[in-house]
Amino acid sequence: MENSKRIEKFRIEYINSKPKICYERARIFTESHKETEGQAICIRRAKAFLDACNNLPINIFEDELLVGTAGKHRRTGILTPEFSWRWVEKEMDNFDKRTQDPYIMTDEQRGFVRKEVFPYWKGKSLEEVFLARVPEETGKILIDTGIIDNDSKWRQAVGEVTPDYQDILFKKGYKKIKEEAEAKIRELDISDPENIEKIDFYKSEAIVAEGLMNFAKRYSDMAKEMSEKETYPKRREELIKISQVCERVPAYPPSSFYEAIQFVWFVQLGGIISENPLALNLGRFDQYMYPYYEMDVNNENINEDEALELIEALWIKLSEWVWTISANTANYFAGYNQFQNLTVGGRKRNGTDATNTISYLCLKASKNVKTHQPGLSVRIHQSAPDDFVMEVARLVKEGTGFPAIHNDRAGAQMLLQDGYDPEDARDWSNCGCVVPHFRKTGQWTSAVNINFGAALEYAINEGKSRLTGEHIGLDEKNICDFDSFEEIKEAFFKQMAYLIRHSVIGTTVAQQIHKEIVPRPFLSICVDGCFEKGLDLSKGGAKYNIGPVLTGIGLGVVSNSLAAIKKLVFEEKIVSLKELSDALDNNWNGYEGIRKLAINAPKYGNDNNYVDELAIEISDFYYKEIRKYKDIFGSKFNSAFMGISNYVPTGKIIGATPCGRKSMKPLTEGVSPFAGTDTESPLAAMKSAAKINHDVHTGGTLLNLRFNQELLESERGLRNLTSMIKSYFALGAFHVQFNTISNEILLKAQEHPEEYKDLLVRVAGYSTQFVNLSKEMQDAIIVRNSYSSF
Repeated sequence: MENSKRIEKFRIEYINSKPKICYERARIFTESHKETEGQAICIRRAKAFLDACNNLPINIFEDELLVGTAGKHRRTGILTPEFSWRWVEKEMDNFDKRTQDPYIMTDEQRGFVRKEVFPYWKGKSLEEVFLARVPEETGKILIDTGIIDNDSKWRQAVGEVTPDYQDILFKKGYKKIKEEAEAKIRELDISDPENIEKIDFYKSEAIVAEGLMNFAKRYSDMAKEMSEKETYPKRREELIKISQVCERVPAYPPSSFYEAIQFVWFVQLGGIISENPLALNLGRFDQYMYPYYEMDVNNENINEDEALELIEALWIKLSEWVWTISANTANYFAGYNQFQNLTVGGRKRNGTDATNTISYLCLKASKNVKTHQPGLSVRIHQSAPDDFVMEVARLVKEGTGFPAIHNDRAGAQMLLQDGYDPEDARDWSNCGCVVPHFRKTGQWTSAVNINFGAALEYAINEGKSRLTGEHIGLDEKNICDFDSFEEIKEAFFKQMAYLIRHSVIGTTVAQQIHKEIVPRPFLSICVDGCFEKGLDLSKGGAKYNIGPVLTGIGLGVVSNSLAAIKKLVFEEKIVSLKELSDALDNNWNGYEGIRKLAINAPKYGNDNNYVDELAIEISDFYYKEIRKYKDIFGSKFNSAFMGISNYVPTGKIIGATPCGRKSMKPLTEGVSPFAGTDTESPLAAMKSAAKINHDVHTGGTLLNLRFNQELLESERGLRNLTSMIKSYFALGAFHVQFNTISNEILLKAQEHPEEYKDLLVRVAGYSTQFVNLSKEMQDAIIVRNSYSSF
């Protein structure tokens, strides 16, 4: 099915436009905070949101069906100085020259924010407070180092929320939410000290609810005014309809599919305006949208093509929004990606199949529009409809990297492991990258990235960086003094435990500061539990408060490296530790013979227990060490092997590794093999990955594979793919995703980017336009092994 002319026009505009900065949100928030000095911080933030909703510039662009932006432009990037302004001040003169995720910003805009916005926030921003409080020892390895990294938690908002449409938003609408908040205020006796904070919370909820309703009403009024001037009858009818839709939602529960989908976009916009968040997820879209589709179809108010056009319009809107981030953060989340994950398929809360018409329409929409958002995920169970699984395979064949494919039962098991009720565990959706999540949850699903390569380097280099010589890790003896492989492995575990400890410190400090200075009144409405407790999301208001996720990077590289040391040094005794250390110090130059031996040593991803058992041991140690710690709410920390673009910048700070990898080259993401070393078959790579105990890594696990596109050209090839996925999931694994674009096309796209603007590739836990990636990120994708047979 081809795109409608309208959608195709939007799609072309989207791929041809560059993100532009709009400072209006920052200006309004700053002016509002100046006027509310001394008031409770949750109320100040709520009033700033209300002022933004009342005063942000609004536009209804030509032929739009869904309306709303967070600023002047269709592809608007906003500034949030209350979180961080220093990186903006430092970087904005060169925004358009950044190698990764550049933005357009004018001299007038730079001058305005330097004069009118940034001075107010000096000393008050989340970034500055965090940097003032983080212990010096922790900061040394945490702040922009690539060793452990959590800057998206102190330079940005947290995000990582799945709004609860089923039980809160669609059920009530924001008018009723506001009325209920006002009723709570009247019920509470302010003479009771315990109620003071609750009253402030409910006041903030009422204010933000009013704000979002006002925002929608402004669009309703604009559409009505435009309809009165419109001379083309069809467009006039559309504008009248837009006005009617925005008059009703999100103030009232939606009464049609159109109203429901516009409601969803207004909630996304509310989240963006409130805090510019990462991973504001759409959850189980097919489950909460299907009743409206079924009702409209039965009443002959909509047909499948009209519903598809609305879904595709939402896909465009989700992709137009730009998450404004620092250059360092962009290296970890490359490609203008906002991680708005949307999940379809799977089982219902009672365990029966949940697939419906909307599940299929979402697959079609992603195939048609080729946008990088939403991050489409599918849940597959052993009794999933065959035609649905085949449609998933057909979307894989398109080569966009969509969808991310997940084992339905493994996801539920991960949530059970984290303490969810069984029905809630079955109702999981993906958050951000590949994190199994539930809509009634407060969690930092991407708290810290931990560089396993650094832990290994410090273990075999006396606690020092091989590139700089700086002493960063724990003290360790000279590599030549190790007497056994077990000693080296234990030294690695000791260094890893050290990095985990400081990751926990950095996270809990950031949690406490978020709680104090950047409460989240808008998103607190969206998460069950906050309203009942009278407690903000940042303070543990959610029904489920799950511990932060620490993401391990480089599992494949470190497993390969330890296997090489074990085999070459201690078993075969053909290389000494001194020779190995000298080779690494020289980046293998002059030691080509030893490097060849290292490269030929057993490699993870080939169903070889010699190295796979090391990967299991490392991942199990990582999980157990992390679970020793609790966050500020008393929840245990969680482990993950999910992938973003983090494996490229983390590799740049690591010297050569014993597996044969050269200095500063990328590490490995998720549970994926090191690029080019999975030489047996995709089934072998899957078997290696499946040996890891996925169920305990509740922050998610990720496997990235590449196929030659010819493998999927036939119906038989697609059947083989579905069988392989189900077999992999039968082994207990959680996730797999595929790139199917040939190197020939990728190299052409590097050479002639103007001809490949809509070429999507799977980076790690997400897809984005290949031409929007830096060359080093593009090269990291190109060097991945591409299988020519199953």
